[in-house]
Amino acid sequence: MQTIQVRTTQNVFIQYPLASVGDRILAYLFDRVVVIAFMIALGTFLYYTNARNEWIWIALLGFPYLFYSVFFEIFMNGQTLGKYLLKIRVIRLNGTPATIGDYVLRWVFAIIDFGFLGGAIALILVAAGGKGQRLGDLVAGTTVIKLVEQKEITAEQVFVTAETEYQPTFTQAVQLNERDIELIQRALEVNRDTGNAAPMLAVTEKVKTQLGIQTDLPPIKLLYTLIKDFNHLTSR
Repeated sequence: MQTIQVRTTQNVFIQYPLASVGDRILAYLFDRVVVIAFMIALGTFLYYTNARNEWIWIALLGFPYLFYSVFFEIFMNGQTLGKYLLKIRVIRLNGTPATIGDYVLRWVFAIIDFGFLGGAIALILVAAGGKGQRLGDLVAGTTVIKLVEQKEITAEQVFVTAETEYQPTFTQAVQLNERDIELIQRALEVNRDTGNAAPMLAVTEKVKTQLGIQTDLPPIKLLYTLIKDFNHLTSR
């Protein structure tokens, strides 16, 4: 699976799987079907309610056609109905959620991406660019990632069994309590399930400050090591 390396504001590199071209095409087609179905339903309603003002028709039918994608991306955190169905999402290249301005830029340049050559411009840029970006993404500094499903991990799997011969890396882990470990677990689960690293990074900084730890270990490895150390130290 093609991935993109994103550098966060904490200078941590995270690998995100890029949404495939196929997923993005299917999401786009599904969104088009939704828009067309809505316009047909709305047009039927206007016809049978004897709405004769052409400006009402233009306004009500034009709104979903023009603003569907930007509306849903703003209010669904980077997803349209099609993207939600295919489990893909728009994010910024720095790993943070896209802003309203980013969504608007993507929407404006969609006219070029999809308005000419039947969407071939967008397809070529996404397939050849290396970061899964169409023109709108290049301008906005965004890309589209795949929200990879993970198997549910039980508490027994997270709170690893203490090993008799295991040597703790951080003896300070004994200063943690069950509530701290639960918070660490939840932050790791959010990162694993959604690709949102912010809670994990915040917990990492909090724990490092609390325990006085100085290490170059990546946040994920550090947190799992602390869980393992805690289990070992408190089970003796």
